[in-house]
Amino acid sequence: MPGHDEVDRIVDAWERERPDLDFTPLQVLSRVARLSRHLERERRLAFAASDLEPWEFDVLAALRRAGSPYRLTPKALLQQTLVSSGTMTNRIDRLVERTLVDRSTDPNDGRGILVRMTERGRERVDAAISTLLRAESDLLEGLSAADQDRLAGLLRKLSLDFD
Repeated sequence: MPGHDEVDRIVDAWERERPDLDFTPLQVLSRVARLSRHLERERRLAFAASDLEPWEFDVLAALRRAGSPYRLTPKALLQQTLVSSGTMTNRIDRLVERTLVDRSTDPNDGRGILVRMTERGRERVDAAISTLLRAESDLLEGLSAADQDRLAGLLRKLSLDFD
């Protein structure tokens, strides 16, 4: 049937096999899951074009959004990237090895550490975000600006319970 997608076909089959169940959640969340896989693929390509892994982009993007001088504590990076302390330590070590960030003692707290993005890191994350935004705009080209705003609002409303 025209205008039907794979989720419609899946839901139709389930409704035929289990008419006793309400498959309304699948209509929304299966589409979100499928779109997420497409988006993840596009993001990996965008980051790879700048020689970055997705996790590297996440850390560098947090530093870039912090503004000049592009530095944060490991704790602040943990809060923004939602990973464990051990994972963040490993990530910082690997980014230092690639000269995308460096580490220094916090001048305001001699026991604290600051992670600062290097110029090389800034160039990579700036290129990656530009590529990503072009790719994501292409993914949304089938929706009007008003539809995009409406969808963003609905997804925001749904995600507030998770954040």
